[in-house]
Amino acid sequence: MHFGSLLAAVASFLEARSHGGQWLLRVEDIDPPREQPGATDEILAALEHYGFEWDGPVSYQSASRDVHDDAIQVLIDAGKAYPCGCSRRDLAAAPRGSLGIIYPGTCRDGSNATEFALRVRTDDVAVSFDDLLQGKQSQQLETDSGDFVILRRDGLIAYQLAVVVDDHLQGITDVVRGIDLMDSTPRQIWLQQLLGYAIPKYCHIPVAINNQGQKLSKSHGAKGVNIDRAEFDLVTALQMLGQSPPIELHSAQLAEIWQWALHHWRIDVLDGQTEIHTIANPMADAENGLS
Repeated sequence: MHFGSLLAAVASFLEARSHGGQWLLRVEDIDPPREQPGATDEILAALEHYGFEWDGPVSYQSASRDVHDDAIQVLIDAGKAYPCGCSRRDLAAAPRGSLGIIYPGTCRDGSNATEFALRVRTDDVAVSFDDLLQGKQSQQLETDSGDFVILRRDGLIAYQLAVVVDDHLQGITDVVRGIDLMDSTPRQIWLQQLLGYAIPKYCHIPVAINNQGQKLSKSHGAKGVNIDRAEFDLVTALQMLGQSPPIELHSAQLAEIWQWALHHWRIDVLDGQTEIHTIANPMADAENGLS
């Protein structure tokens, strides 16, 4: 678990608990080729070490495959999903937008391919939502992304479909996550509408960036947190989330830090922010691998 993930976990946990809500833990293990052996166990152990307490058992996305397939069949039967035989090479010349390749609808009227993905049909009616921190957001999916994949060519469920179905299964009412995932939200709302699901409230917190302006993530080489300094990391996370913890909290135990954080949590201090810069503290940077 890297520090950017810790920030998102702290924000979502405190936002849920401060409103008397449940905080659910789900392992999104639907992409085996990209999974690192032992990573899940390490992340769960780290969350426990930092004092996170989740409600109910840990759920695993891979266990919901039958329900994912049922949802796909609903979309197929309704004429909302279709097979697409286009390869990456086929789409190399397709236009690109802020969300990546804009699918040109090549296979909308049928495909004879023996290997194919499944795409969901979109239109250009604006899909909009009011984000708790970022305000009104809107996308015209057909123009901005085109029909998008819900089942990959290799038979794996696409993230957009899986997260929508699993949020529905778990009765999720509020989603708190990093702003780097906000562009996915209109596609998820589109699927929720097609499947007749309730639409959660969304809150996208600013993404943490390092001194080079890069997101603190595995893809940019962010180091894992040092669980031996859990108290230090937790106070640092609260500082970066704008909570202004008092100086005496730096010498407090985990239970005291969490108690203070729950009593003082205010997510509105992040209103309109899209980035969180690493704190101007060389010691904190060194301890957390943020430089």
